[in-house]
Amino acid sequence: MKKRAGVLIAAGVTMAALVATVPPAVSADAGAAPGPDAGRTALVWKGCGTKTYPKLQCASVEVPLDHVDPRGEKITLALSRIRHTAKTFQGPLLVNPGGPGGSGRSLAGFVAAALPGKVAAQYDVIGFDPRGVGASEPALDCRPGHFAAVRPDSVPRDERDERAGLDRARAFAKACGDKYGAVLPHIGTVSAARDLDVVRRALGARQISYFGYSYGTYLGAVYAKLHPRRVRRIVLDSVVDPSGAWYANNLAQDHAFDARHKAFAAWVAKHDPVYRLGGDPAEVEAKWYAMREAVRRSPAGGKVGPAELEDTFLPGGYFNGYWPHLAEAFASYVNEKDAAPLVAAYKQFGATDAAGHNGYSVYTSVQCRDAAWPRDWDTWREDNWDVHEKAPFSTWNNAWYNAPCAFWPTPSLTPPDVSNEELPPALLFQATEDAATPYDGGVALHRMLSRSALVVETGGGNHGVTLSGNACLDLHLAHYLATGEVPRRAAGGDADAVCDAPADPKPLPAERAAVPSRGGTLHGLLGFRG
Repeated sequence: MKKRAGVLIAAGVTMAALVATVPPAVSADAGAAPGPDAGRTALVWKGCGTKTYPKLQCASVEVPLDHVDPRGEKITLALSRIRHTAKTFQGPLLVNPGGPGGSGRSLAGFVAAALPGKVAAQYDVIGFDPRGVGASEPALDCRPGHFAAVRPDSVPRDERDERAGLDRARAFAKACGDKYGAVLPHIGTVSAARDLDVVRRALGARQISYFGYSYGTYLGAVYAKLHPRRVRRIVLDSVVDPSGAWYANNLAQDHAFDARHKAFAAWVAKHDPVYRLGGDPAEVEAKWYAMREAVRRSPAGGKVGPAELEDTFLPGGYFNGYWPHLAEAFASYVNEKDAAPLVAAYKQFGATDAAGHNGYSVYTSVQCRDAAWPRDWDTWREDNWDVHEKAPFSTWNNAWYNAPCAFWPTPSLTPPDVSNEELPPALLFQATEDAATPYDGGVALHRMLSRSALVVETGGGNHGVTLSGNACLDLHLAHYLATGEVPRRAAGGDADAVCDAPADPKPLPAERAAVPSRGGTLHGLLGFRG
């Protein structure tokens, strides 16, 4: 970022200048004015502001459970809004944090606050809980307590360990089928994308703009495939590879998360005077695996076994802002034989609360329904052992997370082809070392969306990179939302523009008075596993 501030800065365009270039008015067909099918469902907005987002409003809208039968049973989606305040109105901007299973209502407040004020003021920023999620009804919770500590070791040492994992996976799939058998056939990305068009009509808009992170990029791409002419602008950050939905994508994640865990070990080694875990990354990593073996024999605080330890450190693969906290817990356990910080880190980063159980229920319901998964466990066993040999950090943890799909009670669908030549120019953002949605996925979707532009954060390993502290990326985002213009091949190769990644974090200050970062706030909203 310091070496190169991006194409806009290189061209002499500042933030103040770009917002000044916004046209003074928006035509009716730009999305701000009602279309012929708008207003069929009146939304009643009520104040639901929080201390952080006091201007937030909430509403709900009914959508068909089955879009093939639009007059049949209805379910309810929960919406949120930060209203536009500028004379120039660019229509609704729907935002989604990914998952699948992530609640998006608070994200509306975050996006409206994080964007430059003159840009955010031109949009109604709309958050929503997708079907099955959060305040939408029904909200799924298949098997409360599924992640209660201490779970079996994720890496099966023998047939008994494997059977324990399979029993858990089968039990979860069966519980979902028993509780939500009539709903599960309609929980999936295509159904959620069709919901967005009901929301568009309820908002009274001819077109919508869309901003999605992580899985939200796939949801946005599917909506754009269904309704390309109803999309005005679309931003996709940390892009899912549509060709890998979902089994192949999860195996690719395992390699990428192992690489990020090694990056964490290298960061700890760099700060050896602080953490005293060794100056060689391999030595640090060996101590982490020794800690894993220790908690397998005797769970830390009776709460953190090896599966919980992986859950605790996995968020560090999404966001390096967590590294200082994780390193302190790691060092305290190894150097001081003090398990309390490790248990505290588990509660902060790894434990699953009620919202997490809901999110996981929707996650499995969507992924297991969206695309085919192997139904023969021998395939899972062979594939995951092959990957584990090269990438042991979280391969089996991820396998068990997705294993209910081997036993899912509803048949799988065929994923849609999201390639698109009708869509207006889309803006994609991708970090080169992203673990949750590896770089190749961003390149793949860029090629599938014929007029899209790809902005690459070189050297970045975080997942969800805009509005997270990189001013160069945020300039491209703001310019696009303000004007609809995208960068074009200034950088060569796959990228249309390049931004350097911000520096890695520093260890926590001794006084522990670190101010929460915008990146930390965003990643708290995005959650993990998406």
